[in-house]
Amino acid sequence: MTNTYNTILIETDARGVATLTLNRPDKHNALNGELIAELYDAAEKLAADDDVRIVVLTGAGKSFCAGGDFNWFASNVEKTRSERVAQSATLARLLRRLDTLPKPLIGRINGPAYGGGVGMISVCDYTIGAEGARFGLTEVKLGLLPANISPYVVARIGKVHSRETMLSGALFDTARAERIGLLTEVVAPGDLDATVNRVVHDHLQAAPGAVADTKALIAYVASHDLETNMIYTADRLADAWETEEGIEGINSFINKGVPSWRVK
Repeated sequence: MTNTYNTILIETDARGVATLTLNRPDKHNALNGELIAELYDAAEKLAADDDVRIVVLTGAGKSFCAGGDFNWFASNVEKTRSERVAQSATLARLLRRLDTLPKPLIGRINGPAYGGGVGMISVCDYTIGAEGARFGLTEVKLGLLPANISPYVVARIGKVHSRETMLSGALFDTARAERIGLLTEVVAPGDLDATVNRVVHDHLQAAPGAVADTKALIAYVASHDLETNMIYTADRLADAWETEEGIEGINSFINKGVPSWRVK
């Protein structure tokens, strides 16, 4: 994918691993209107690109994402009510697009993340953080609410931990971030890339279509009752047995072969 953006970078390797980098290092990768729009556009293209199997989300420089850009906040204060709602909705749509990306989204959390940055971490499927980073849901310190990010943060760390972190806005370290479920793993900064590569390699063993369908499956069963899920999951497994991937995977297992999607 050719990079034609001002605030993000995209690099895709031969394995189909796309690295999506927030590229406003001088602003600690803070979110503004341009960055949100470019991230949404990139996410749409990555979702539709069959050559991309995995997306790694990270930040340029010392920070992952410092949340909302203060100039962006200030500009929204001057807008009409309808304009403010519309601008807020752009962030909501971005988070939804990243959350429903039909391929693994691996968070390479290279540094601090605040507010919306924590929201960006929360929509990742697997998150690896560098020791020493700090985090905070700091909106209440500005008299604001962590509104757009709240569905994803609450789903990620739960109601109790959301209250603990959102109501004070206090900062917390990587140990606590891992304990409450925001980070999957915490590693030394020098081990960050090696750990990301290990996690990426693990995900490259899975069939791309099955991965996409499994992400949709998780979202569905998490929001429906048991009786509904029994019907839905019976159909989905029957569907999977009929796919080319399902047939190839079963035959490869029986014949001790290697399916075409597996990367050594």
